[in-house]
Amino acid sequence: MNHNPLTPRDNPKPGDTYVQSFARGLEVIRSFSASSSEQTLSEVASQTGLTRAGARRILLTLQTLGYVESDDRLFRLTPKILDLGFAYLTSMPMWDLAEPSMESLVDKVHESCSAAVLDGLEIVYVLRVHTHKIMSTNLAIGSRLPAFWTSLGRVLLAALPEEELQRRLATLPRKQYTQYTAIDDETLLTRIREAREQGWCLLNQELEEGLTSVAAPIKDRSGTTIAALNISGQSNRTSMEMMKNDLLPQLLDTSHAISRLLVTRRK
Repeated sequence: MNHNPLTPRDNPKPGDTYVQSFARGLEVIRSFSASSSEQTLSEVASQTGLTRAGARRILLTLQTLGYVESDDRLFRLTPKILDLGFAYLTSMPMWDLAEPSMESLVDKVHESCSAAVLDGLEIVYVLRVHTHKIMSTNLAIGSRLPAFWTSLGRVLLAALPEEELQRRLATLPRKQYTQYTAIDDETLLTRIREAREQGWCLLNQELEEGLTSVAAPIKDRSGTTIAALNISGQSNRTSMEMMKNDLLPQLLDTSHAISRLLVTRRK
């Protein structure tokens, strides 16, 4: 059956629904990072693909709004930029409910606990309760890691329909992070499907040498996985057997408790 060609209404021009200047402003904000915390106008333009004039207009607008500061040559983000991220956190009361349960879990197991959501091929940390620094990466709220090589990510990917999981896998860049990293499709799919069947995921040093973790889903009242919770440890003091036998039951108790709180809160 032939389909009619798209009309202008079906295929809107960017100006109809897409505010290009706003998108460019977000690109400028995202160009700043730990390795590029301060940038010249030329560096911002180069990273974003904007002209110097375009980058300058956006930077000065952000400066007027208080999100950027400058010493005439170097530009940097201000703490006000955190308002954008906290807007998401404060709009999701579930994190207020989850934090006390996570703190209680950390007190019991003496390992760090994190909550994350899925965004494309990455997980985004939305809550962290620390005990020890276990990764060379300085993880904080808003930090991102590759979903396919984290226990949190595999639990979240396991909740996707199979067709969507396959679609994301097809676009996945491959990197051998450690000697344990699984990079072929068959192994990745097998491990994610295991997480789906089990209702939890155990990960052994696939993202960083010495890092082990176990994750479980957080579900809403319809049974849909909306986030994941994990415990992370160091392999030299927290074996995989200990993760599974000692820590996993307590993690599952906590994830189930948070899920029940969400159901009660939303009734």
